[in-house]
Amino acid sequence: MAIYFFWGEDDFEMNRTIAQLRDRSIDAAWSSFNYDKLSSDDTEGPITALNQAMTPPFGTGKRFVWLAETTLGQRCSEVVLKEFERTLPKLPDSSIFLMSSRQKPDGRSKFTKLLQKYGEVREFSTIPPWKTDQIAKRVEKAAQDKGLTLTPEATHLLVEAVGNQTRQLMLELEKLSVYWGDRAEAIDADTVTSLVTISTQNSLKLAAALREGKTDQALGLLSDLLNRNEPALRIVSTLVGQFRTWLWVKAMVEAGNRDPQTIAKAAEISNPKRIYFLQKEVAPLRLASLRKTLVHLLELEAGLKIGQDEVALLQTKLIEIAQTIKNPYG
Repeated sequence: MAIYFFWGEDDFEMNRTIAQLRDRSIDAAWSSFNYDKLSSDDTEGPITALNQAMTPPFGTGKRFVWLAETTLGQRCSEVVLKEFERTLPKLPDSSIFLMSSRQKPDGRSKFTKLLQKYGEVREFSTIPPWKTDQIAKRVEKAAQDKGLTLTPEATHLLVEAVGNQTRQLMLELEKLSVYWGDRAEAIDADTVTSLVTISTQNSLKLAAALREGKTDQALGLLSDLLNRNEPALRIVSTLVGQFRTWLWVKAMVEAGNRDPQTIAKAAEISNPKRIYFLQKEVAPLRLASLRKTLVHLLELEAGLKIGQDEVALLQTKLIEIAQTIKNPYG
C-alpha cells in the first residue's frame, strides 16, 4: 500500500516526481490498463479513484491511480470521508494511490489526519526568490542528481540565471550535462557563462535600486523584467519580501537590539551572518520610509489583483517608492 498527497505551486517539480513514481511503479507494456488519472471536476472522482485503486493490476507491474487537483484537503464531505476511512487501510500493495493539489491540506481536518496516518504528505512549494541560500542548495542538489559538480562561482551564476524557476534550472543543467560529458572536474563559472543566459536584471536588483532611490535604474530594471515575461505579481512578491526584511532589521536596530541571532529570528532569516550586511544596507534609511514603502507595495499588489493596468501601475508605484526613500516625510 502506497498513498501520497502532493501539494504546492512548483508544478514542474511535482509533475517530474509524479512521472518518476509512475514509471517506477507500472510496467510500460501495461500502462494503458494500469494508469488512471482522474480530474477533480468529476464529483464522483474521489470514489472512482478509490475503486480503481482497489482493483488488481492487469499483467505485470502495479496499478497507479492519480486524483489530480483535488480539493479534499480543504473540504471533504462526511460521505467521502467515511469511504476513505473504510478503504485506505485496505488498499492492496499492488496499488499506488496519489492525490495532488496546489493548496496545502488543512492540518486540522479529519481527512488530513487520515492521510498522515496511512500515507505521505509531501510539499512542492516554490522557494521565495529572495531566499538565495535555499535556491543555491536546490541548484547544488539538482546538479548532484545529474552527476554534476559545480564550483561555488558556477552555482552563484546559476542562481542568478534561473532564480526559483525549477523548470529553467533543469533545462540549463541538462544543457550543461550534455556539454560537460563525463569529465570528473567541477563545472566552472566560465562554462556556465558561455552556455547559460545570465540575467542580472532580477527583482532583487530592482529592490536594491529602489532602496537607493534610483528611479531611472529601477524603471529600467522593471522594463527588462517585463520584457522577460516575469509576472508582475511575482516581482511584487519579491519586493515585499525584501523590504519586509529591511524593515525588520531597521526596526530591531533602532530598538537597540544588536544581536544577530535575535534579529535573524525576528526577520525569518536562516543565516544570521547576513545580518551584518543587511545592517549596512539599511543604515542610510529611515524607518518611516521603509514603512511607507510597504504600504505602497501592498497598494500595488491590490491594484494588480483587481486588474489595473500592470505596466502603468508598476511604474507609478516604483516612482513613488523611490521618492519615499529619498524623502520619507514628504
